[in-house]
Amino acid sequence: MIPRYQTVLFIVLLVASAAMGAVLWQLREHAHERLLSGSDSAPTQAPEVAPAEQATLLVANDADNSLPIQIQSLPLPQDPGSRARAVLGKLLDLYAAPGATHPVPGGASSITQVFLLPAVNSDGNPSAPAAGKPKALGAPSTDSQQFGPQLAVVNLTGAFVASHPSGIQTETLTVLSICGTLHANLPRITQVRFLVDGRQHATLAGHADLTRTYLAVEATPSEEAHR
Repeated sequence: MIPRYQTVLFIVLLVASAAMGAVLWQLREHAHERLLSGSDSAPTQAPEVAPAEQATLLVANDADNSLPIQIQSLPLPQDPGSRARAVLGKLLDLYAAPGATHPVPGGASSITQVFLLPAVNSDGNPSAPAAGKPKALGAPSTDSQQFGPQLAVVNLTGAFVASHPSGIQTETLTVLSICGTLHANLPRITQVRFLVDGRQHATLAGHADLTRTYLAVEATPSEEAHR
């Protein structure tokens, strides 16, 4: 014969189990209703895609050490820094493609970011803004950031530098093609500096100096370089 206290305990446990089951069922139903409500109230939006525009790329050619111009159509965001990274990504994709005129592995992922800063003079001070730009009375002196020449800081990956072919000519062509492409698409960029994984690096692959500031005019092609 089952003792009375065990019968009472069994009944209590049975009631508690039934109550917990009912509570869990209600919680599940409420969570399902909230999920459906959240799904209905959140509008579905297609991701924004930048419109395709023509970009001017200075694509290095190892055969004659030249920087001929190529016009490519690609999506270009409005933000200048993102725009700079996009055109450089396309340039490096061309170098990484089979049959490239300047074979360099890595592609677009070799550029992690492009920072745009006011260009500096030899004394380290910001360059003067372009003439003729309006300035509001009493406004802070930010013309060098809004209208003046810019310094582009290109952050390369360590993997790109480690895999870049060594040689003064091939390294120089890579650096100049980057500088020229930046200036061709964002004319305010007059100076370019390079970082590797966010830090200063001595050379690209043993020759091209990455500690100096490059002038975009050094990579400006002549008229006959267009094609």
